[in-house]
Amino acid sequence: MADAPKKASKKFQWRPLLRAIHRDVGYTAVGLTFVYALSGLAVNHVAEWDPNFRNYTRETEIAVPLPDDDQELARVVGAKLDVREKPKEVYRTDDEVEILFDHRTLHVNVKTGHVLDQEQKPRFLLRAANWLHLNRGKKAWSYAADTYAAALLFLAMSGMFMLKGRAGMIGRGAIFVAIGVAIPVVYVTLAGG
Repeated sequence: MADAPKKASKKFQWRPLLRAIHRDVGYTAVGLTFVYALSGLAVNHVAEWDPNFRNYTRETEIAVPLPDDDQELARVVGAKLDVREKPKEVYRTDDEVEILFDHRTLHVNVKTGHVLDQEQKPRFLLRAANWLHLNRGKKAWSYAADTYAAALLFLAMSGMFMLKGRAGMIGRGAIFVAIGVAIPVVYVTLAGG
């Protein structure tokens, strides 16, 4: 009897599976990468601008005399400036009354009626991204941030092994990995950190 033909055994190909997982994890990480990258750019330049708020300053003149009672003065000034929220605090220093709101302060000169109005308005998306990036959400967000960090580590590690030979880690990949490692090492060395 003739022997039955042997089935050719297929060798497991792990690179296609790695590429598929790398691709899907990468797509998942895109949204978080945008949040962290935009926020990182914003908070890196905090000395040059306020990444969470837009700051406004306006000056107004209000007719005098103003009420002697600070609470009544705050009500009158708020009404004239169309401020609808209730002040958090009102206090007097010499000829000036400070009327404080959540993100706004009115500095009222009681003798002249001059009002310096300083206000902060939140930068909606950027403020939320900074809140997440700086982990203001604490424990619950820590799990999401840790998962994202692990995904980035996976993407970095799997990316090193997706290509083989001279195009991969044996060749040009090793050069680029070395450059990536050298950048923070050289900076810390030169900056004296």
